[in-house]
Amino acid sequence: MAIVFLGGGRITSALLAGLHLADFKERIIVHDRNAHKLRALKNRFGVAVESDLQRAVEKARLLIVAVRPSNVADVLKAIREGARPGVRGKKKERGVIACSLAAGIPLAKLKSQLGPPVRWARAMPSPVARTRRGLTAVTFQRSLTKSSRKKIKDFFAQFSTVLEIPENRFDAFTVSYSSSHGYHALSVLATAAQKLGLDRKTAYVAGAHALADGIWSWREEDVSLASLLHEAATPGGIAATVMRTMDAAGYPKAVEKGLRAGVARARKNARG
Repeated sequence: MAIVFLGGGRITSALLAGLHLADFKERIIVHDRNAHKLRALKNRFGVAVESDLQRAVEKARLLIVAVRPSNVADVLKAIREGARPGVRGKKKERGVIACSLAAGIPLAKLKSQLGPPVRWARAMPSPVARTRRGLTAVTFQRSLTKSSRKKIKDFFAQFSTVLEIPENRFDAFTVSYSSSHGYHALSVLATAAQKLGLDRKTAYVAGAHALADGIWSWREEDVSLASLLHEAATPGGIAATVMRTMDAAGYPKAVEKGLRAGVARARKNARG
């Protein structure tokens, strides 16, 4: 039995990179319909690959569904309709756990598309998992046993911090913790700095330190965020002026609007 990834795209590549850094020893199999993706992953990480969907599924003790939300229904339908005689009973005996990485698709829908003997979890890892510094949110089908939940958490803990989130808060958490926030903030900050005259390299170094140093300080110290903001932005000073002007220009509302749009996108995935 193996951990089987269905989908050989960017998130699978990131997770495999994190597992490689962690010196993960369990057998891993990747299925994808694109042969060039399978070759690239096999060459880079030494994983086994399987072009046949049913053969891949039959080898899974943990099935990671790592395809786009719009493709999940088709993949699950193919698994459901392609199961050969005797396969379903075999699955039931060994208790396959399936974990979807598709944003927005709830457990109830996953279960309706591929139900017992398959039991479901959802996870939302970050591409930062490639460096083993990411974060993974997980949520579980109620019938999933404690031992099965622990197996899933232990797997994602190989390359990230793991937080269990109630499913009714899962989408809100997903849109809030994405590493895209940091990348986007760095891009915007560095672009603005270049317009003030800094060269590109210096602008990105300054922006990266502005974001990363402050956040790491907050994470490592037992000091409130409000206290750190007060320390960094002296009333009447430059930093305070910058923050006040950004807030007046609609920065807090823009962030909230963006998160709400992300949740709406996730709910659209659920309906699709």
